[in-house]
Amino acid sequence: MRKFVLVRDHDLSGVSGVGEVAEGVVFSDGTVALRWKSDHASTAFYASVRDVERIHGHNGCTRMVFPEEQSSLPRARDGKRPRGPVAGEDQTSRSAVAG
Repeated sequence: MRKFVLVRDHDLSGVSGVGEVAEGVVFSDGTVALRWKSDHASTAFYASVRDVERIHGHNGCTRMVFPEEQSSLPRARDGKRPRGPVAGEDQTSRSAVAG
């Protein structure tokens, strides 16, 4: 099992916001569970990482970040990861999800 967060750098729909918008896990058989962290929280299952990337990638605006990549996420002054962009910090992804 491999945990990840779904990080959205630009919210095209205006629904989920930016920052860490969902938590997920990739199971050993490749199945993915994704739980949205919004006011309209929901959980969905996908057959593969590729399916998550195609559905939620939004042409590179959203990326799956695994624990070993967590240190690359911007942090607010209080040390917490923001739901939205932090002023003056680069929101460019280094491992964008293909849309």
